[in-house]
Amino acid sequence: MKTGMNLLLWTTHVTAEHFAILARLKSAGFDGVEIPIFEGDAKHYSMLAQELVKQGLECTTVTVVGPEANPISPDPAIRKAAVERHKWAIEMTAILGGENLCGPYHSPLAVFSGSGPTEDERKRAAEVLRQSAEFAHKHNVTLAIEYLNRFECYFLTTAAQARALVEAVGHSNFKTMYDTFHANIEEKRPGPPIKHLAGHFAHVHISENDRGTPGTGMVHWYETFEALKEVRYDGWMVIESFGRALPALAAATKVWRDLFPNPENVYTEGLRFIKEMWAKK
Repeated sequence: MKTGMNLLLWTTHVTAEHFAILARLKSAGFDGVEIPIFEGDAKHYSMLAQELVKQGLECTTVTVVGPEANPISPDPAIRKAAVERHKWAIEMTAILGGENLCGPYHSPLAVFSGSGPTEDERKRAAEVLRQSAEFAHKHNVTLAIEYLNRFECYFLTTAAQARALVEAVGHSNFKTMYDTFHANIEEKRPGPPIKHLAGHFAHVHISENDRGTPGTGMVHWYETFEALKEVRYDGWMVIESFGRALPALAAATKVWRDLFPNPENVYTEGLRFIKEMWAKK
């Protein structure tokens, strides 16, 4: 098991001004960080890769797509743009030496059709993501697609749907992931969906029900960790928390109040909590 910290707590674009944060996370005991891939070019991520090596940190990445690059759009030109967007994010991840590219890049955030996903949309998603998975294979990157809750998207909202998508894509470099925040909303209990995803997921987000410090809220943590051990999960566990420091991101994640005393509390107490829970028999 490897531990990471999602840098979206501080920024949507990691630059040299955030290198001190990387150092603090390394000192706290993290194995790596999760880097947002929302903008930037190869030169930028090459510079960042050098800093990660210097700090002794590994990484995973996270990205999203907008309506102009929607994988489930009926417009072939927009689906083509989705493949190109995926390829760019995969290339930047490879430059960073990233292991997994995570996120809900199956459909645009907060764009709703007024009904559930259609069979045509599922077919389009599988077609687009299969192309992206083949490109990821060439760059030694695993795609870990994220299902969200019903208030953030309509296309992929449960573990069962996520597994079905993985099976429809049918590529070794395409997996899903488990996020404790979204699952806490959409699943009845954590055990069954984690077991249902066994062999199909490659990443875990450790996120409290209020997006605050892990271990301080209502997520069924004991059952979560027991199930992860039962399926012999041995990948990344990345803390994902959101605050009010970035107004646009706070608005997107619906964070209207302070959920923790300070960022240090999130990553120090969160990491301690993960290690304590993982050590329990």
